[in-house]
Amino acid sequence: MNYVMSFLIGGTICLIGQIVIDTFKKNNAYLLVALVVTGVILGYLGIYDKIVEIGHSGATVPLLGFGNSLAKGAMEEASSKGFMGALSGGIIKTAPGVAAALVFGYLVAVIFNPKGDK
Repeated sequence: MNYVMSFLIGGTICLIGQIVIDTFKKNNAYLLVALVVTGVILGYLGIYDKIVEIGHSGATVPLLGFGNSLAKGAMEEASSKGFMGALSGGIIKTAPGVAAALVFGYLVAVIFNPKGDK
C-alpha cells in the first residue's frame, strides 16, 4: 500500500505542477521556486509532515520535500544555535541531496553523449 500512496501523492504533486505550467505559461523557474516556497510554508505549518506520513517517498522526493527539508533544518538549528543556526540549518539538512544530484548529473553527462540541435 505504501507504493500506491507514494505514487498517488507524488503524482498529485506533479499533476498540480503540470496544471500550473499549462495554465500560466510562465518560465518553469517560477514553478520551481513556487514549489520550494510552498514546501517551506507547509513544513513550517506542520501540514507537510502529515502529507509525508500518507505519501512517504512520493511526498519527500519532489521539490515540495526539498522546501520542507529546508524549513525543518532551519527550525531545528535555530532552536539550538539561534539566528546563525537558522541561516545554516537548511543548508546542512539538504546538502547530501544537492551533492548527490550534482554527482549523478555529472556522471550522466560524462557517460552519455547529448544530441542537441546543430
